[in-house]
Order: sequence, then C-alpha cells, then structure tokens
Amino acid sequence: MSDEDRLDETVVYEILSSERRRHTIDYLRANEDGVEVNDIAEYIARKETGESPPPKDARKTVYVSLHQTHLPKMDDLDILNYDTDTKEVTLSDSFRDVAVYMEVVPGTEISWSEYYLAVGLVGLATVFAHTTGAPLIADIGVEYWAVLYLLVVSASALYQTFTRRLL
Repeated sequence: MSDEDRLDETVVYEILSSERRRHTIDYLRANEDGVEVNDIAEYIARKETGESPPPKDARKTVYVSLHQTHLPKMDDLDILNYDTDTKEVTLSDSFRDVAVYMEVVPGTEISWSEYYLAVGLVGLATVFAHTTGAPLIADIGVEYWAVLYLLVVSASALYQTFTRRLL
C-alpha cells in the first residue's frame, strides 16, 4: 500500500474517537471471517452495560447506531466492508492503518522502546564489566558479547516487524 492510499492521521483519530468503532474493530479482528451486525451489536452492548446477555433495548440502540452511522463511515473509508443487504461485516486490508493506532501497551507490560532501551543499557553494562575485568564476563571475548546483543536486537526487530504486519 502506498503512502497516498493510507488514511490521514486526523481521520484515524476521528475514527478511533468513538468507543463503538473501536469495539467494532476489536471484535472484527478477533473474528476475521466476517460477522453479522447483530453479533457486533451484542458484543458492544455487553461491553457497555456489563450484562450478559445485554438488555434488548441496549442491543437495539447499538445496532441502529452501527447500521446508520459507524459501519457506513468505516466502509466509506475502506476500513471494513459492510454489506447492507446481508448485514455482514468484514475487515478490509486498509484497517491496518487504524489498527496501528490501537496498539496500547497495558500498564503491566513494557513498550518496544523501553525494551530496546533496556537491551542497549544491558549491552553497555556488559561492555563496561568486560573492560573492568569482571569475573565471568571478562572471560568471554567482547566480540562474542557484541554478537549476542546484535542477535537479540535483530531477533526482536524481526519479531516486531512480523507481528505488526499481521495486524
């Protein structure tokens, strides 16, 4: 996909400003084969009310807003495909433009930037320990330590690149 085909950042933030649209994208990511609007409405109503099954009026309100507003808007932007006749919804390839912005690191996990910072600092500490003659570390050549840390960074970057492409 070329840069010209990507959604503008402002448009992405506007799409994600609606919790119902975020929930819709989350639900579709978990159900890649496509789903019916009723299933999405049920899921969102359950999230909003905390009840399972959610009340009928809550499902109906969500269904109407999805059908009239949220799904057509995301369909027009090619984030998803919404068939108004069959009421089936599937993600399009362009949803990745939006999904990248949805990647939030939970409070108990570290971000990739924090991970790479930690690897770099451990690498520097290892080199320092090697130059000062620290036991065990100084016994191994610095070139082996360099190869080890380069392998860790390369493997991490490969993993990160591969998982982002799957989004």
